[in-house]
Amino acid sequence: MGDVRDFYVPIRPTWCTGCGNFGIWNALKQALAQLDLKPHQVAVISGIGCGSKLPDYTYVNGFMGLHGRTLPLATGVKMANHELVVICTHGDGDAYAEGLGHMMHAARRNIGIVDIVQDNRVYGLTKGQFSPTSERGRISKTSPWGSIELPVNPLLVALAAGATFVARSWSGDVDHLTWLITEAIKHRGYALIDVLQPCVTFNRAQAYDFYRPRVYKLEEDPHYDPTNLNLAFQKAQEWDDRIPIGIFYRTEERPAYEEMMPALAFGPLVKQPLGQFSEEQIQKLMAEFV
Repeated sequence: MGDVRDFYVPIRPTWCTGCGNFGIWNALKQALAQLDLKPHQVAVISGIGCGSKLPDYTYVNGFMGLHGRTLPLATGVKMANHELVVICTHGDGDAYAEGLGHMMHAARRNIGIVDIVQDNRVYGLTKGQFSPTSERGRISKTSPWGSIELPVNPLLVALAAGATFVARSWSGDVDHLTWLITEAIKHRGYALIDVLQPCVTFNRAQAYDFYRPRVYKLEEDPHYDPTNLNLAFQKAQEWDDRIPIGIFYRTEERPAYEEMMPALAFGPLVKQPLGQFSEEQIQKLMAEFV
C-alpha cells in the first residue's frame, strides 16, 4: 500500500465548509494509495465547476478543459499513453448536460477511463441553477416557478449505452467510495461512478441528513447480482425513501477500446519512435501545437 501523502499539494481548496467534494477528494487519494499508484502514473482530467478544481488540489498529472468536454480530453490522454490511469472528475452539469453525448460514446467504446461524476444536483459554481439531475419542480434563480424538466437518470443512460461498469456512491461514506474507486480503476474499460454529493450552500434540501437515512449498499444484499443487466436496470430506477449505492452492473468480458486499437499494439504512442518524421518536421509541429 502506498502513502496518501504522496498526493498532497500545499493548496487550500476553495470549496465551502462541509462541501461533499472533500469526501470525494479524500476517497480518490486513498484509493490511489491503496493501489500503490504513484503520481506520475495517474492523470486526472476535469472541466469547469466546483468539483472540477480537484486536479489543482492533487499531486498527479492534471488537465482542466472546457465545460462539458472532459471525456474527449481524457480519451485523448488515454490514447496517447494508455499505460496511465486516467480519471475524470467533473460535476453533473459538466457530465450530464453538454457532456452527456460524450459519456454515451465513451460507454459504448468501453475506453479505459474512470468517470467520477460529482452529482450535487445543482449548478453550484454559478450560484444554484437547476441542473440535469435536479428533481422536477426545483425552485431556483432560473426556475422561480419550479423546473418543468424531468431529471436525467445517468445510471440508466450509461447502462443503455453499453457501459461495462456502472456504480453509485455518496460522499458521506468515504470508505465505501474509496472501495468503489479502487474497483473502477481495476476494471477493464469505461467505469462510471455517480457520486451523490451534498451541496450545503445551494442544495440544502439534499444535504447529508437527506442521504444518510436513505442510502443502502447493494453489496450487502445477498440476492443482488451485479452481472445481471436486467436487474441493474431495475435497481437504477429506485429513488425514494431508499436509494441504492454500490456496483449496479459490471462485466469484464468486453475488451477495452485501447486493447483493440492496432496502433497501440506496439506500446503507448508517447513511447513509439517518430522515425518517419525528420527533426525539422518535428520541430515545426511542436512550434505549432506546443
